[in-house]
Amino acid sequence: MPRPLIGITTYVEASTRYGVWDVPTVLTPTGYHRLVQASGGAAVLLPPDEPEAAGEVLSRVDGLVIAGGPDVDPAHYGAARDPRTGPAATERDAWELALIRAALESGTPLLGICRGMQALNVALGGTLIQHIDGHSAGPGIMSHHPVRPVPGTRYAALVPEESQVPTYHHQAVDRLGRGLVASAHAVDGTVEAVELPGAAWVLGVQWHPERGVDTRVMSALVTAASPVPTPVG
Repeated sequence: MPRPLIGITTYVEASTRYGVWDVPTVLTPTGYHRLVQASGGAAVLLPPDEPEAAGEVLSRVDGLVIAGGPDVDPAHYGAARDPRTGPAATERDAWELALIRAALESGTPLLGICRGMQALNVALGGTLIQHIDGHSAGPGIMSHHPVRPVPGTRYAALVPEESQVPTYHHQAVDRLGRGLVASAHAVDGTVEAVELPGAAWVLGVQWHPERGVDTRVMSALVTAASPVPTPVG
């Protein structure tokens, strides 16, 4: 059987220097595709497109990863901008929110990572806390802290024990979106994972599994995205 094809959303940088070039670029840290590959999937990068194309693009992949990145524009959840919220990523917000909604409609297995979890919450009508302290060690420095699963959730079935996770964020889920349940928390009570109960595989984690060695969450996405073998005979 071919490996499931997992689409990964990309960062959009206005100017990126590599070699002799200094041009607008779409990119994704290598940890994302390497984690997909280590978990048994084939990875493909999804640069921004017109939101109306989200369903078409999703029809070509078996699973979807909404990657980490800049803050979701608070306009998407009806909040005034906090001075500590980063600049709007307008094109990326529109594309990823459309992808999330299309994935929910089609039943495409979906994993949101950091910003991706926050975007999932916003897509379902939830809100965000625009600044918290203690979940990053400083600009560009990944830190670690323990995460506790909520018994009875999909995440707890995958990772039943308290675990140390790589973390780098200053925003967090506030009011949960429609249907979402919290499936892990940090020691300070911050929501660290969310999921949609039911048959569809939809999970968001606030940390960065692509910066660690634990493949259990990504492997579960790849398994959910794997085509069901057709019986012979």
